[in-house]
Amino acid sequence: MAIENQISGLCKLSNYLNAFLKKDEFSFDENDAELNAVLRKSEIENSWMTIENQKFALNQWVSVLNEENIKKWLSHYQITKLPKKVGLILAGNIPLVGFHDVLATVLSGNIPVIKLSSKDRLLIPFLLKKWNEFSEQEVRYELVDKLENFDAVIATGSNNTAKYLEYYFKDYLSIIRKNRTSIAVLKGDETDAELKLLAEDIFRYFGLGCRNVTRIFIPEDYRIDHLFENFIAFKDIIHHHKYANNYEYNRAIYLLNQERFWDNNFVMLKEDEALFSPLSVVNFSRYSDLEEVKNFIQEHRESIQVVVAKPELGLESVGLGEAQNPGLDTYADHVDTMKFLEII
Repeated sequence: MAIENQISGLCKLSNYLNAFLKKDEFSFDENDAELNAVLRKSEIENSWMTIENQKFALNQWVSVLNEENIKKWLSHYQITKLPKKVGLILAGNIPLVGFHDVLATVLSGNIPVIKLSSKDRLLIPFLLKKWNEFSEQEVRYELVDKLENFDAVIATGSNNTAKYLEYYFKDYLSIIRKNRTSIAVLKGDETDAELKLLAEDIFRYFGLGCRNVTRIFIPEDYRIDHLFENFIAFKDIIHHHKYANNYEYNRAIYLLNQERFWDNNFVMLKEDEALFSPLSVVNFSRYSDLEEVKNFIQEHRESIQVVVAKPELGLESVGLGEAQNPGLDTYADHVDTMKFLEII
């Protein structure tokens, strides 16, 4: 009964968010004004968290949080057990990036002990508060500054911090996540519409997420200008001061080092074998045989979150424009969080 009430409350939360996202500020009521204030304050505290990107993230959750999706997701797991406390160290690179861990912990019958990122400290507590208001059964959680008194831990950090986290939590069951990024593989016959979708995979959240594409594989004879022509919808990204600072810095470095790159005044394309690229830069390489790409993916599988490609290439991939639309059963680092939560 508890889980049924929580699912019902979650669906009501989704409906509330959906109604909010369809309104403009002139038609907000008191409840809407509260969420709007949270979004504005989040952007003030961290300018990467623009209201547009926060709303995009909320809309992605609205699209998956319905009763059918939630119950289908949970039907694959056994959730009847005594609750355990699960420490969650959340990232803050993009809005609500840690919400899936919170959701999974609650709906697995456990209690999340949440250490928020200072970069995204307002929106998740607001959603939890509203979820509680909409649920007849209490949604139990704790917000803490330091993790104490927990049974297992899920932590997200950089490759460097992951070493310390693995050592610090060596006596606990844990999931420790490291740096990841995403790639795109083009067949060469993609339409303008499909390349515009690829631009969403690259530029959404300024490219800060692990599901953002930072490396593109293109056929040997592919025309670079074809990419730039279809990226133009995101040209206003350069007006964001932090993004612009990164763009100007990286451009200056390339010029000083006399490195070859392609530039359209808001993003640079650089022929480079590196998987990760600096912010405002997308690396690319040309391939003559798809086996080269498959070998690269296999070699870097521990660092690749998502492969974006057309299905006819036969890769394990998502479609162009789908990188930022994960489902409830899409897990960071390809580790099934719910199965982990079953065994603690």
